[in-house]
Amino acid sequence: MDARRTAALFKAFCDATRIRIIKLLRSGEKCACELLEKIHVTQPTLSHHMKILCDAGIVNGRKEGKWMYYSISKKGVEQAKECLNQLTTSHAGRDNKPYCEKE
Repeated sequence: MDARRTAALFKAFCDATRIRIIKLLRSGEKCACELLEKIHVTQPTLSHHMKILCDAGIVNGRKEGKWMYYSISKKGVEQAKECLNQLTTSHAGRDNKPYCEKE
């Protein structure tokens, strides 16, 4: 995963409102109107947060009539887990020289 994609992924998780939205979506798909009611933000603010979550691949959105419905993306969650795993897996022992001493 490239650095921009990784940054977008972490951006999705670095806001308290987006965390609240993700927690609400754990119980299943929700209409934007339901999310608005539960998190007490304006529609433009919700749209902003949902764009970040969808762009990161964590949430899927689908339009039905005039409403948007959102759900957690299983594929996006798996990619997020893999990204975090790759970033935090130690490579100790492969090359004991500090990075600045490598040629």
